[in-house]
Amino acid sequence: MALKIRLTRMGSKKKPFYRLVALDSETRRDGRALEYLGYYNPMTSPEQISIDMDKVQSWLEKGAKPTDTVRSLLKKAAV
Repeated sequence: MALKIRLTRMGSKKKPFYRLVALDSETRRDGRALEYLGYYNPMTSPEQISIDMDKVQSWLEKGAKPTDTVRSLLKKAAV
């Protein structure tokens, strides 16, 4: 089972809100997540990013691979 850390889209039309989730790589974008790790709201000024770094680190140790977008969000959240 290949694990991924990626974004799942929430919110209404033209008002996106994203959750950071850990799931199997073959699961659809909005499918059932194994665990919720945080959220990202690009519609506010400034952007809201809330990530539980302890949970993310534990999933990375289990072999989960973050997507490119998630990797950039992790860098922003760490600053």
